[in-house]
Amino acid sequence: MQTPRALLSRRRVLLLACAALVLVSLACLATLVGYTLHPSTQISEGYEFLRSQISPHVPAPPHVVSDPFGPSSTLKGPPTSSFRDNLLPHKQVKYITSWLSAGWTNDVYTYINLIYLGLITDRVPIIPMFIPSHIGGHVPPIPFGEVFDVPRLRNELGKPVLEWRDVKDVNSTFVDDIGCWNVWEAVQYREAYPRRSRIPGDLGLDISYTRAPDWIKMIPGYEHDQHVAFWSLATLAFPSTRAASLVPPLPSPQHNVSLAPDEHLLCYDYLYYVSAHKPFEMEHDYSPAWRYAGKFLHWTPRLEELADIYIRRALGVEDNEEIPPFISIHVRRYDFEVWCGGVPVQECFAPLSVIARRVGEVQDELRERTGVTVSHVLVTSDEKDAAWWLEVTKLGWFAPDHTDTKETYGEWYPVLIDAVIQSRGTGFVGTDRSTMSIIAARRVEDWLDGPTRLVRWGTPNADDH
Repeated sequence: MQTPRALLSRRRVLLLACAALVLVSLACLATLVGYTLHPSTQISEGYEFLRSQISPHVPAPPHVVSDPFGPSSTLKGPPTSSFRDNLLPHKQVKYITSWLSAGWTNDVYTYINLIYLGLITDRVPIIPMFIPSHIGGHVPPIPFGEVFDVPRLRNELGKPVLEWRDVKDVNSTFVDDIGCWNVWEAVQYREAYPRRSRIPGDLGLDISYTRAPDWIKMIPGYEHDQHVAFWSLATLAFPSTRAASLVPPLPSPQHNVSLAPDEHLLCYDYLYYVSAHKPFEMEHDYSPAWRYAGKFLHWTPRLEELADIYIRRALGVEDNEEIPPFISIHVRRYDFEVWCGGVPVQECFAPLSVIARRVGEVQDELRERTGVTVSHVLVTSDEKDAAWWLEVTKLGWFAPDHTDTKETYGEWYPVLIDAVIQSRGTGFVGTDRSTMSIIAARRVEDWLDGPTRLVRWGTPNADDH
C-alpha cells in the first residue's frame, strides 16, 4: 500500500504533467491564431501556473535564455576603460546612476529607487556594486548581479537595466570626470557637503557636484526628515528644470574641474530617502517604487540553491524530500539597542512570547485561507545571546546554522542567505521599523501571497493589540 506522502507526490506529478500539456496546447493554439506572447511573459506566466499547482517552495525559474534588454541593446560593446567610450549617443539612449551609503537592506531600497527613477525619466539605470557597510571595509564589494537575477529583472520590467561592470572595465585605472546632483545638502541641515560614498572611488569617478534646489525637499524646513519626492528629482532630468536649477558646481576633488550635472549619464549622490507620497512608504501597499521595480528583484538561482541547503539542514529535510511549508521570522535586536532610549533591553524588545503570538496569528490566517496547518517555524536574527537562542529552541522553532558560512562562501553570505530564507516563508513575522523585515514582508506578500506581521517594540507591552 502506498503511503500518504507517496500518494501526494504521485498526485503532484500528475498535476504537473497535466499543466505542462495545457501549456503546450495553449502555445500551439497561439501559434495557429498568429498570437505571440512576449518571451518573458510566456516564461513567467507558465512558470507561475506550474508553481501554483505544486509547492510554494519551488526554486525560482532559471535565467531567461532570451535577454533582449541586455547590455548589447544599450551599450556599444564590452566594458571599456572609460565609461563614456561605451555609452550609445545621447540622442539614442540616456542613462542614470547613483551611489550607496547605508546598511545592506537600505542599499537595496536605494537601488530600487534608482530603478524606479529610471523608469519615470526614460533612462537606463546603471547599478553599482553593493558595499560592505554592515560587515566591515575589509570585505570586498559584491556585484549587484551576484545577489539579484538581472536578466530576469530586465525581462519582467520589459526595460534595460545595466550594472557598472557591464559599462566600465573593473580593472580600469582611468578616472572619469562627471558632474552630478548633490541631493543630500538640500534635504538636511547638518552636513554642508554631498553624501559620502566609497563607490565613486571604486568606479574611478571624479565628481563635480551641483547642489540641488531646496524645493526638492518633501517637508520644507523640517530638520528631522530628509525625504525628497520622486518627481521632484525627475524634473531635474529634463532640460527646462535642469537649466533653471543650475548653480555654480563644486570643483571635483582630483582634477579640480567644475562640471554641470551630466545630461547623458544623470547621477545623484544619494537616493535612499526618496518617496512618492510620504516618508518611508516602502512598507505600504501603494509604494510605486516597490510595485514597479522592487518586486521584480528576485534572487539569483545560486542564492536560491544555497538557501535550500540551509533550510533543509535547519528543518532536518533530506535532499530528495520536498521542503515543507514554514513560517519565517526575522528578529532584529542586536543593533537596535541604541534606539531604546534608556528603556532596559528586556523591556524594549518584544519577548519571544509576543513573537509567538504573532506566529499564531499567521498560522491561523494560513489555516483559514488554505486549510493547512503550518507548524514549522524558521528564525533568523542578529541576536548573539545564547540563552535567547536556547529559548527559541524550547519553542520548537528552528534556525539556520551559519557556523561555517563565512569561511565557506564569504562574509556577505550569512545576511544574504537569511534574506532569501525570510522571503521563502509561507508566512512571515518580522520586526517593526526594520527595513530588512519590511522588505521581507513585501516579498512574502507579493511572491507567495502569504500573511505577514511586524512586531512592535520600544516600550513594555508595545505590541499589545
